[in-house]
Amino acid sequence: MDVGITTPLAAVEDLTVRFVTRDTTVHAVNGVSFAVQPGEVLCILGESGSGKSVTLRALMRLLPRHAQLGGAVRVGGQDVLAMRGRALRALRGGLVSMVFQEPMTALDPVYTIGQQIGETVRQHTGCDRGTARAKALELLELVRVPSAAQRLDAYPHELSGGLRQRAMIAMALSCGPRLLLADEPTTALDATVQIQVLILLRRLQRDLGMGMIFVTHDLGVAAEIADRIAVMYAGRVVESGPVADVLRAPAHPYTAGLLASTVHERSRGEPVTAIPGSPPDMRRLPAGCAFAPRCAHCQSACMIGDPPPRHPAPDRMARCLRVADDALKSSLPWSMSYETERRDHS
Repeated sequence: MDVGITTPLAAVEDLTVRFVTRDTTVHAVNGVSFAVQPGEVLCILGESGSGKSVTLRALMRLLPRHAQLGGAVRVGGQDVLAMRGRALRALRGGLVSMVFQEPMTALDPVYTIGQQIGETVRQHTGCDRGTARAKALELLELVRVPSAAQRLDAYPHELSGGLRQRAMIAMALSCGPRLLLADEPTTALDATVQIQVLILLRRLQRDLGMGMIFVTHDLGVAAEIADRIAVMYAGRVVESGPVADVLRAPAHPYTAGLLASTVHERSRGEPVTAIPGSPPDMRRLPAGCAFAPRCAHCQSACMIGDPPPRHPAPDRMARCLRVADDALKSSLPWSMSYETERRDHS
Protein backbone atom coordinates (compact mmCIF):
# COMPACT_ATOMS: atom_id res chain seq x y z
CA MET A 1 0.00 0.00 0.00
CA ASP A 2 1.25 3.49 -0.88
CA VAL A 3 0.97 5.43 2.38
CA GLY A 4 1.62 8.75 0.61
CA ILE A 5 -1.67 8.38 -1.26
CA THR A 6 -3.89 7.05 1.52
CA THR A 7 -2.62 9.19 4.40
CA PRO A 8 -3.80 12.82 4.41
CA LEU A 9 -1.13 15.48 4.39
CA ALA A 10 -3.31 17.53 6.74
CA ALA A 11 -6.17 16.22 8.86
CA VAL A 12 -8.39 18.52 10.95
CA GLU A 13 -10.96 16.90 13.22
CA ASP A 14 -13.59 18.77 15.22
CA LEU A 15 -11.45 21.92 15.47
CA THR A 16 -12.77 24.63 17.78
CA VAL A 17 -11.31 28.07 18.41
CA ARG A 18 -12.57 30.33 21.18
CA PHE A 19 -11.36 33.87 21.86
CA VAL A 20 -11.94 34.36 25.57
CA THR A 21 -11.76 37.75 27.23
CA ARG A 22 -12.91 38.99 30.61
CA ASP A 23 -16.19 40.23 29.12
CA THR A 24 -17.14 37.69 26.45
CA THR A 25 -16.28 34.58 24.45
CA VAL A 26 -16.22 34.60 20.65
CA HIS A 27 -16.95 31.18 19.13
CA ALA A 28 -14.85 31.66 15.98
CA VAL A 29 -14.54 28.03 14.80
CA ASN A 30 -17.10 25.40 15.76
CA GLY A 31 -16.26 21.78 15.01
CA VAL A 32 -14.49 22.04 11.66
CA SER A 33 -13.23 18.84 10.04
CA PHE A 34 -11.50 18.29 6.70
CA ALA A 35 -8.51 16.54 5.14
CA VAL A 36 -6.06 17.51 2.43
CA GLN A 37 -4.23 14.91 0.37
CA PRO A 38 -0.72 15.43 -1.04
CA GLY A 39 -0.96 17.42 -4.27
CA GLU A 40 -4.55 18.54 -3.59
CA VAL A 41 -5.93 22.08 -3.39
CA LEU A 42 -8.71 22.64 -0.87
CA CYS A 43 -10.51 25.98 -1.07
CA ILE A 44 -12.27 27.32 2.05
CA LEU A 45 -15.03 29.66 0.93
CA GLY A 46 -17.31 31.97 2.86
CA GLU A 47 -18.28 35.49 3.86
CA SER A 48 -16.07 37.71 6.02
CA GLY A 49 -16.28 36.56 9.64
CA SER A 50 -17.13 32.95 8.82
CA GLY A 51 -13.95 31.61 10.44
CA LYS A 52 -11.88 30.91 7.31
CA SER A 53 -8.70 32.74 8.25
CA VAL A 54 -8.86 31.65 11.89
CA THR A 55 -9.06 28.03 10.75
CA LEU A 56 -6.05 28.53 8.50
CA ARG A 57 -3.97 30.20 11.21
CA ALA A 58 -4.85 27.43 13.66
CA LEU A 59 -2.95 25.00 11.42
CA MET A 60 0.25 26.94 12.21
CA ARG A 61 -0.77 28.05 15.71
CA LEU A 62 -0.59 31.70 14.63
CA LEU A 63 -3.30 32.86 17.01
CA PRO A 64 -3.31 35.21 20.01
CA ARG A 65 -2.45 33.79 23.41
CA HIS A 66 -6.01 34.14 24.64
CA ALA A 67 -7.25 31.80 21.90
CA GLN A 68 -8.41 28.41 23.16
CA LEU A 69 -8.07 25.54 20.68
CA GLY A 70 -9.79 22.17 20.80
CA GLY A 71 -10.06 19.11 18.57
CA ALA A 72 -7.16 17.67 16.58
CA VAL A 73 -4.86 19.08 13.90
CA ARG A 74 -2.29 16.78 12.28
CA VAL A 75 0.06 17.86 9.50
CA GLY A 76 2.47 15.34 8.03
CA GLY A 77 1.48 12.96 10.83
CA GLN A 78 2.49 15.47 13.55
CA ASP A 79 0.15 16.69 16.27
CA VAL A 80 0.24 20.46 15.78
CA LEU A 81 -1.81 21.36 18.87
CA ALA A 82 0.67 19.49 21.10
CA MET A 83 3.77 21.22 19.69
CA ARG A 84 5.82 23.68 21.71
CA GLY A 85 8.92 25.80 21.22
CA ARG A 86 11.50 24.49 18.77
CA ALA A 87 9.16 21.91 17.20
CA LEU A 88 6.60 24.61 16.45
CA ARG A 89 9.24 26.90 14.93
CA ALA A 90 10.45 24.04 12.72
CA LEU A 91 6.87 23.43 11.56
CA ARG A 92 6.37 27.04 10.47
CA GLY A 93 8.08 27.61 7.16
CA GLY A 94 9.44 24.08 7.02
CA LEU A 95 6.59 21.60 6.82
CA VAL A 96 3.87 24.28 6.51
CA SER A 97 4.14 27.77 5.10
CA MET A 98 1.71 30.64 4.55
CA VAL A 99 1.11 33.35 1.97
CA PHE A 100 -0.62 36.22 3.75
CA GLN A 101 -3.41 38.42 2.46
CA GLU A 102 -1.60 41.79 2.41
CA PRO A 103 2.13 41.58 1.62
CA MET A 104 2.79 45.23 2.49
CA THR A 105 1.97 44.52 6.14
CA ALA A 106 3.47 41.01 6.17
CA LEU A 107 6.86 42.14 4.80
CA ASP A 108 9.27 44.12 7.02
CA PRO A 109 9.66 47.61 5.51
CA VAL A 110 13.26 48.13 6.78
CA TYR A 111 14.80 45.03 5.17
CA THR A 112 15.27 44.26 1.49
CA ILE A 113 13.41 41.44 -0.21
CA GLY A 114 16.63 39.44 -0.52
CA GLN A 115 17.40 39.84 3.18
CA GLN A 116 13.95 38.67 4.23
CA ILE A 117 13.92 35.60 1.99
CA GLY A 118 17.53 34.81 2.94
CA GLU A 119 16.78 35.06 6.66
CA THR A 120 14.06 32.42 6.29
CA VAL A 121 16.44 30.12 4.41
CA ARG A 122 19.20 30.55 7.00
CA GLN A 123 16.82 29.98 9.91
CA HIS A 124 15.76 26.58 8.60
CA THR A 125 18.92 25.34 6.85
CA GLY A 126 21.77 26.97 8.76
CA CYS A 127 23.56 28.01 5.56
CA ASP A 128 25.79 31.09 5.18
CA ARG A 129 24.65 34.48 3.85
CA GLY A 130 26.05 33.92 0.35
CA THR A 131 24.22 30.63 -0.07
CA ALA A 132 21.01 32.15 1.30
CA ARG A 133 21.24 35.07 -1.14
CA ALA A 134 21.77 32.69 -4.06
CA LYS A 135 18.74 30.70 -2.93
CA ALA A 136 16.68 33.91 -2.66
CA LEU A 137 17.60 34.80 -6.25
CA GLU A 138 16.64 31.31 -7.40
CA LEU A 139 13.26 31.63 -5.67
CA LEU A 140 12.51 35.04 -7.19
CA GLU A 141 13.26 33.59 -10.60
CA LEU A 142 11.02 30.61 -9.78
CA VAL A 143 8.05 32.91 -9.14
CA ARG A 144 8.92 34.86 -12.30
CA VAL A 145 9.89 38.19 -10.81
CA PRO A 146 11.38 40.27 -13.67
CA SER A 147 14.95 41.52 -13.14
CA ALA A 148 15.17 39.23 -10.12
CA ALA A 149 18.81 40.10 -9.33
CA GLN A 150 17.89 43.78 -8.96
CA ARG A 151 14.78 43.05 -6.93
CA LEU A 152 16.89 41.30 -4.28
CA ASP A 153 18.09 44.69 -3.03
CA ALA A 154 14.69 46.41 -3.32
CA TYR A 155 12.59 47.31 -0.28
CA PRO A 156 8.90 46.32 -0.17
CA HIS A 157 7.69 49.87 -0.86
CA GLU A 158 9.72 49.91 -4.09
CA LEU A 159 7.72 47.01 -5.57
CA SER A 160 4.22 46.90 -6.99
CA GLY A 161 1.49 44.93 -5.23
CA GLY A 162 1.87 42.02 -7.63
CA LEU A 163 5.65 41.85 -7.17
CA ARG A 164 5.32 42.04 -3.39
CA GLN A 165 2.91 39.12 -3.49
CA ARG A 166 5.34 37.14 -5.66
CA ALA A 167 8.08 37.90 -3.14
CA MET A 168 5.79 36.59 -0.37
CA ILE A 169 5.20 33.40 -2.37
CA ALA A 170 8.97 33.03 -2.87
CA MET A 171 9.51 33.38 0.89
CA ALA A 172 6.79 30.83 1.62
CA LEU A 173 8.44 28.34 -0.75
CA SER A 174 11.99 28.99 0.51
CA CYS A 175 12.24 25.83 2.62
CA GLY A 176 10.24 23.46 0.43
CA PRO A 177 7.03 23.12 2.48
CA ARG A 178 4.76 20.16 1.88
CA LEU A 179 1.65 22.20 2.69
CA LEU A 180 1.07 25.79 1.51
CA LEU A 181 -1.57 27.94 3.18
CA ALA A 182 -2.85 30.93 1.19
CA ASP A 183 -5.00 33.46 3.06
CA GLU A 184 -6.82 35.42 0.32
CA PRO A 185 -3.51 36.28 -1.37
CA THR A 186 -5.14 38.01 -4.35
CA THR A 187 -7.68 40.22 -2.56
CA ALA A 188 -5.60 43.44 -2.71
CA LEU A 189 -4.61 42.97 -6.37
CA ASP A 190 -6.30 44.18 -9.54
CA ALA A 191 -8.02 41.64 -11.79
CA THR A 192 -5.17 41.15 -14.26
CA VAL A 193 -2.52 40.63 -11.58
CA GLN A 194 -4.92 38.44 -9.62
CA ILE A 195 -5.19 35.99 -12.51
CA GLN A 196 -1.40 35.96 -12.92
CA VAL A 197 -0.88 35.13 -9.24
CA LEU A 198 -3.54 32.39 -9.32
CA ILE A 199 -1.96 30.77 -12.36
CA LEU A 200 1.46 31.03 -10.70
CA LEU A 201 0.26 29.42 -7.46
CA ARG A 202 -1.47 26.59 -9.30
CA ARG A 203 1.59 25.92 -11.48
CA LEU A 204 3.97 25.92 -8.51
CA GLN A 205 1.64 23.70 -6.49
CA ARG A 206 1.54 21.13 -9.28
CA ASP A 207 5.23 21.33 -10.17
CA LEU A 208 6.37 21.03 -6.54
CA GLY A 209 3.72 18.48 -5.56
CA MET A 210 2.48 20.49 -2.58
CA GLY A 211 -0.86 20.32 -0.90
CA MET A 212 -2.55 23.70 -0.60
CA ILE A 213 -5.37 25.25 1.42
CA PHE A 214 -6.65 28.42 -0.22
CA VAL A 215 -8.98 30.80 1.64
CA THR A 216 -11.22 33.12 -0.39
CA HIS A 217 -14.65 34.73 -0.50
CA ASP A 218 -14.55 34.83 -4.33
CA LEU A 219 -16.40 32.04 -6.15
CA GLY A 220 -14.46 32.73 -9.35
CA VAL A 221 -11.15 32.27 -7.57
CA ALA A 222 -12.37 29.01 -6.03
CA ALA A 223 -13.44 27.69 -9.43
CA GLU A 224 -10.07 28.63 -10.90
CA ILE A 225 -7.73 27.05 -8.37
CA ALA A 226 -9.48 24.40 -6.24
CA ASP A 227 -9.86 20.64 -6.50
CA ARG A 228 -12.22 20.47 -3.53
CA ILE A 229 -14.19 23.14 -1.71
CA ALA A 230 -15.36 23.59 1.87
CA VAL A 231 -18.01 26.29 2.42
CA MET A 232 -17.94 27.87 5.89
CA TYR A 233 -20.67 29.73 7.72
CA ALA A 234 -20.60 30.84 11.38
CA GLY A 235 -17.43 28.91 12.07
CA ARG A 236 -18.68 25.62 10.66
CA VAL A 237 -18.26 23.79 7.34
CA VAL A 238 -21.80 23.63 5.96
CA GLU A 239 -20.96 22.02 2.62
CA SER A 240 -17.98 20.29 1.01
CA GLY A 241 -17.15 18.30 -2.08
CA PRO A 242 -15.42 18.49 -5.48
CA VAL A 243 -15.41 22.11 -6.59
CA ALA A 244 -17.16 21.52 -9.92
CA ASP A 245 -19.95 19.49 -8.29
CA VAL A 246 -20.56 22.00 -5.49
CA LEU A 247 -20.65 25.03 -7.78
CA ARG A 248 -22.76 23.26 -10.41
CA ALA A 249 -25.35 21.85 -7.97
CA PRO A 250 -25.00 23.27 -4.43
CA ALA A 251 -26.70 21.19 -1.76
CA HIS A 252 -26.85 23.83 1.01
CA PRO A 253 -29.01 26.99 0.75
CA TYR A 254 -26.09 29.16 1.85
CA THR A 255 -23.90 27.94 -1.02
CA ALA A 256 -26.82 28.45 -3.41
CA GLY A 257 -27.28 31.95 -2.02
CA LEU A 258 -23.61 32.79 -2.62
CA LEU A 259 -23.93 31.64 -6.23
CA ALA A 260 -27.17 33.58 -6.73
CA SER A 261 -25.62 36.78 -5.39
CA THR A 262 -22.81 36.93 -7.97
CA VAL A 263 -22.91 38.77 -11.29
CA HIS A 264 -21.30 35.87 -13.16
CA GLU A 265 -23.30 34.72 -16.20
CA ARG A 266 -26.03 37.32 -15.59
CA SER A 267 -27.52 39.48 -18.31
CA ARG A 268 -26.96 43.23 -18.22
CA GLY A 269 -29.62 44.86 -16.05
CA GLU A 270 -30.62 41.59 -14.36
CA PRO A 271 -30.84 42.18 -10.58
CA VAL A 272 -28.50 40.36 -8.23
CA THR A 273 -30.26 38.24 -5.61
CA ALA A 274 -28.56 39.04 -2.31
CA ILE A 275 -28.76 36.84 0.78
CA PRO A 276 -31.02 38.72 3.24
CA GLY A 277 -29.98 39.66 6.76
CA SER A 278 -26.55 39.52 8.34
CA PRO A 279 -24.22 36.79 9.62
CA PRO A 280 -24.87 35.78 13.25
CA ASP A 281 -23.13 37.27 16.27
CA MET A 282 -20.32 34.82 17.03
CA ARG A 283 -20.66 35.64 20.73
CA ARG A 284 -24.27 34.44 20.79
CA LEU A 285 -24.84 31.75 18.18
CA PRO A 286 -28.45 30.53 17.70
CA ALA A 287 -29.46 27.16 19.12
CA GLY A 288 -30.40 25.68 15.74
CA CYS A 289 -28.97 26.11 12.26
CA ALA A 290 -26.96 29.36 12.22
CA PHE A 291 -28.18 30.12 8.69
CA ALA A 292 -31.87 29.61 9.52
CA PRO A 293 -32.72 33.32 10.12
CA ARG A 294 -31.52 34.13 6.57
CA CYS A 295 -32.80 31.01 4.82
CA ALA A 296 -35.85 30.94 2.54
CA HIS A 297 -36.26 27.21 3.27
CA CYS A 298 -36.31 27.58 7.09
CA GLN A 299 -38.67 25.25 8.97
CA SER A 300 -39.42 24.92 12.67
CA ALA A 301 -37.07 21.91 12.93
CA CYS A 302 -34.18 24.10 11.74
CA MET A 303 -34.47 26.25 14.87
CA ILE A 304 -34.21 23.37 17.34
CA GLY A 305 -30.80 21.82 16.84
CA ASP A 306 -27.74 22.10 14.63
CA PRO A 307 -28.29 19.99 11.49
CA PRO A 308 -26.08 16.89 11.34
CA PRO A 309 -23.93 16.31 8.26
CA ARG A 310 -25.81 14.69 5.37
CA HIS A 311 -24.07 12.95 2.48
CA PRO A 312 -26.04 13.36 -0.78
CA ALA A 313 -23.19 11.64 -2.64
CA PRO A 314 -20.16 9.60 -1.48
CA ASP A 315 -17.83 12.61 -1.74
CA ARG A 316 -20.34 15.34 -0.78
CA MET A 317 -21.43 16.73 2.59
CA ALA A 318 -24.05 19.32 3.52
CA ARG A 319 -25.47 20.36 6.91
CA CYS A 320 -29.10 20.93 5.95
CA LEU A 321 -32.29 19.08 6.91
CA ARG A 322 -33.59 19.40 3.34
CA VAL A 323 -30.67 17.40 1.94
CA ALA A 324 -31.51 13.78 1.15
CA ASP A 325 -29.73 11.00 -0.66
CA ASP A 326 -31.28 12.01 -3.98
CA ALA A 327 -30.86 15.79 -3.55
CA LEU A 328 -28.29 16.05 -6.32
CA LYS A 329 -30.39 14.08 -8.82
CA SER A 330 -32.90 16.89 -9.29
CA SER A 331 -32.88 18.50 -12.71
CA LEU A 332 -33.40 21.95 -11.14
CA PRO A 333 -30.20 23.43 -9.67
CA TRP A 334 -30.54 24.65 -6.09
CA SER A 335 -29.22 28.06 -7.15
CA MET A 336 -32.30 28.50 -9.36
CA SER A 337 -34.77 27.10 -6.85
CA TYR A 338 -33.24 29.29 -4.14
CA GLU A 339 -34.00 32.45 -6.11
CA THR A 340 -37.51 31.26 -6.98
CA GLU A 341 -38.39 30.31 -3.40
CA ARG A 342 -36.94 33.57 -2.07
CA ARG A 343 -39.23 35.55 -4.35
CA ASP A 344 -42.19 33.40 -3.31
CA HIS A 345 -41.20 33.65 0.36
CA SER A 346 -40.99 37.44 0.25
